[in-house]
Amino acid sequence: MVTTNEGLHRLPPVRGNEQIADGHPLGHDSRILGIQPISHNHYQHNVSINMTAEQKKRTLFVGVDVHKDTHTAVGVSPFGEKLFELTVGNYSKDFRLLAESVESASAKEMLSPYFGLEDCSGFGERLSSFLLDAGYAVVHVPPILVDERRRNETHPEKSDSLDALGVAKVMLQRSDTLLPYTVTPEAKKSKQIKEISVDREFLVSERTRLKNQLHTLLHRLWNTEYRSKFKDPFSLKALRYWKARTPKSADPFLVRSMRRKVGRLLDLHDEISELEKELETLMKKSGHTIHTASGCGVTIAAAIVGEVGDINRFHSPGALAKYAGCAPRECSSGKTKRYRKSRSGNRRLNCAFHRMALSQISRMGNPAAQRYFKRKVSEGKSKSQALVCLRRQMVNIVWMMMKHKTEYRYPQV
Repeated sequence: MVTTNEGLHRLPPVRGNEQIADGHPLGHDSRILGIQPISHNHYQHNVSINMTAEQKKRTLFVGVDVHKDTHTAVGVSPFGEKLFELTVGNYSKDFRLLAESVESASAKEMLSPYFGLEDCSGFGERLSSFLLDAGYAVVHVPPILVDERRRNETHPEKSDSLDALGVAKVMLQRSDTLLPYTVTPEAKKSKQIKEISVDREFLVSERTRLKNQLHTLLHRLWNTEYRSKFKDPFSLKALRYWKARTPKSADPFLVRSMRRKVGRLLDLHDEISELEKELETLMKKSGHTIHTASGCGVTIAAAIVGEVGDINRFHSPGALAKYAGCAPRECSSGKTKRYRKSRSGNRRLNCAFHRMALSQISRMGNPAAQRYFKRKVSEGKSKSQALVCLRRQMVNIVWMMMKHKTEYRYPQV
């Protein structure tokens, strides 16, 4: 039974000079946006599991398809041969059974186990924690990579076993680009921030839906008169007015429906305010100061910190840009050099950087960012392309601020 770190196989040591490929920076203009350039030596914190061809030959790739109640694991040799398959539950005793089976297979084949989890909704947290505590190397395999591999099959099929096999095959092919699971204090704080941030976004979406529904009800009850009563018909003062007043000869059914929605909106206002206060407290405890940057409030900063997790997973701004989908894709041919906007990556993180970039060039935004944006447009780029360039620079700034936990410094004009 595997309960301690003794006797467990480890991955062979990785070479320190192997890195995840950086995203194309679209020009290193970070200095003009308020940060000083950092030498390449600062990017050498290599936490990705980059294996040489020789190390891959001595590795057992274990792909795990994660579910609420069960986990299906498939072991693959360095040459793509399926060695074993096992389905276990979601309890510690099941994890020990999985570890024993993997140890048996790795000892038989004289290979070092290397785990990859396709974890979409956090159901693999307990398993990943167990494996990390036991000393195994564990990486996160994005479901989109497994889906892409399945679509490229001649006869695509889907099952837990095939998904786990797909995870292992993705590990075999992309071992140098997959991010490891981390259990550092910073990662745990980031996870808490993400939970609160996602809850807030859910409530904000619900509030928006209710406002749209209430618009229709107010028009049916008050006609166009309701627009002239308040500048903002959904302010706290307006909502209390709608809840207390009833127009003459109004349909009682519509009045009850309106009051239900108004009551829920008032409750949502309190719940969202409470979550925002909690986010501010957690952000202060985390030590991150992203919110000091122009155009980045606490809510955007919390979304970024929650999705990034431990910044040490990313050895450079380019690696973070690729993860966020902010690094343009090269589409060159012959003498033609061309780059296109990436539509992959973490879309929630991408959205946060996009909102941050938009705030930078707003009327009350950052003058340095506005000048950078105008310069890119004057160079012949469209406004959309210039915004992509600015968003890429936001990644540079955020990476450096998170890495060194420093506040944003406005550039000297």
